[in-house]
Amino acid sequence: MPMTKIPQKILARQHEITSEYLKAIDTHLAEFTSGKVTEMYEIRDFAAKLFIHPTHLSNTIKLTTGKHPCYFFEEKIMEIAKEKLRDNNQSIAEIAAFLTFDASNFTKFFKRFGGQAPKQYRESFLDSQRVKN
Repeated sequence: MPMTKIPQKILARQHEITSEYLKAIDTHLAEFTSGKVTEMYEIRDFAAKLFIHPTHLSNTIKLTTGKHPCYFFEEKIMEIAKEKLRDNNQSIAEIAAFLTFDASNFTKFFKRFGGQAPKQYRESFLDSQRVKN
């Protein structure tokens, strides 16, 4: 059975959507952490910013990266969470609330993506800092 060749224009657009989506994540989270915006975006919000349907965004990201769009958003949220946990100026519950989680769901989220509980992550980071000093 002959394969249909995908036109280059379509492939370029898929990569453009992916690139714009990743930039939109960075922009949104920078605005969120600085307090410019108070609501955490969902996939439909990113799709609206890109003027495409959420299903099209999801399918395009999966096609070009092999990963669901949430993967990239959650990865960035983990980076922020780890940074805040290393800072040690806020309680874990405060960090969870800042990132729009309740404490229990934050712990589940962090364990799923980080492999350990937020408290364990913080303690191991602080222990490594003590060893260095």
